[in-house]
Amino acid sequence: MAGLFLTLEGLDGAGKSTQARLLAAFLEARGLKVVLTHEPGGGLPKVRELLLGKELSPEAEYLLLSADRAEHVRQVILPSLEAGAWVVSDRYLDSSLAYQGFGRGLPLPWLLAVAREATLGLTPRLTFLLDLPPEEALGRVGGGDRLERAGLPFFRRVREGYLRLAEGEPHRFVVLDARQAVEGVARAIQAHLLPLLP
Repeated sequence: MAGLFLTLEGLDGAGKSTQARLLAAFLEARGLKVVLTHEPGGGLPKVRELLLGKELSPEAEYLLLSADRAEHVRQVILPSLEAGAWVVSDRYLDSSLAYQGFGRGLPLPWLLAVAREATLGLTPRLTFLLDLPPEEALGRVGGGDRLERAGLPFFRRVREGYLRLAEGEPHRFVVLDARQAVEGVARAIQAHLLPLLP
């Protein structure tokens, strides 16, 4: 594959969407073809409203996310990579492992078994984890949707899950302090990408 797959992860309020846009602009300025995408809703747009609007069992939540991810990989990410684009995704599988696995308590072996089929084994080249204390994350997002109402203990588990995932794959994860200024986070991301630029 000629393209490169990059993801941004972290708690709600960590600044993923902002950094994804800045990263896409940085890559485009260097003459690269870039596809900026996101989850949930990157493959099946209506999934996002279902997830945020209705109380679901953790299992149903994960299977909906996986259906969306299966389409996202097949219809957006893989074709873009094969066309030589750099794909920047705001969230991907690690979000589900952190939120539904560590946060909701679903067994990781089952999550990974479903994910292998849904993603065709596609793993990002680099994942930028924007790490933020849950107290600060909740302060940034306010009362919000169903996930944001899950409470502090839930988000503490999610953050711990993210950090454990990062420890398990240090070659893929870049953990950044999301408390620093937007420009500082962007510069740190760009610095990690310079060796990969053509």
